[in-house]
Amino acid sequence: MQTTRIFILSPASCSGKRAELLLSEGASFALARRVRSCEGAPLGEVFSFLSGLYFRGKLTYARAFVRPAAGSSGIRVITAGRGLVDPDMNVRLSDLREFAAVPIDVGEARYREPLVRDAAALAASLPIDGQAVLLGSIASEKYVEILQAAFGERVVFPASFVGRGDMSRGGLMLRAVDAGEELSYLPVAGSVRRGARPERLRPRGS
Repeated sequence: MQTTRIFILSPASCSGKRAELLLSEGASFALARRVRSCEGAPLGEVFSFLSGLYFRGKLTYARAFVRPAAGSSGIRVITAGRGLVDPDMNVRLSDLREFAAVPIDVGEARYREPLVRDAAALAASLPIDGQAVLLGSIASEKYVEILQAAFGERVVFPASFVGRGDMSRGGLMLRAVDAGEELSYLPVAGSVRRGARPERLRPRGS
């Protein structure tokens, strides 16, 4: 039997240049119209627009390799103020403005408390031999501290993330999906999470 494996994705910024474009009152492109509608648009699609290659790589990779428990999608996205959210949940303009108003900082109770709550609940539902893969900045304590407290040694990260920037990680994950080869993981606890920058990736398809 395969090990249950879920994925936790770090958030996209809701206060950067692309967020300004999406949240602008005059924005008329398709996604902007959808987030202004009553229905909204899926969080994963919105964050892929806000973050570009990095979030798109994370979500594509997670969908390709997730092995969830029965009845669960097995993928959760960290948000500012809402804890862990399914990437298929629709969000509207008001939701994005709420995200933008909450700093992603462990010292900020509006960010920390919902994430602590949801991480604990998710950890309780994960089999004892399951893994929660963090696809995000493993050198930052913005996520690691809270997830380690909830999952202990069950929270892991791709070993090849060490030393890479966001865009390189995004490209790496898309190449792994292209090849159908899952990356190898290390437990967050006790691992070296900072290192020298590796060689640049070759262009996809080369």
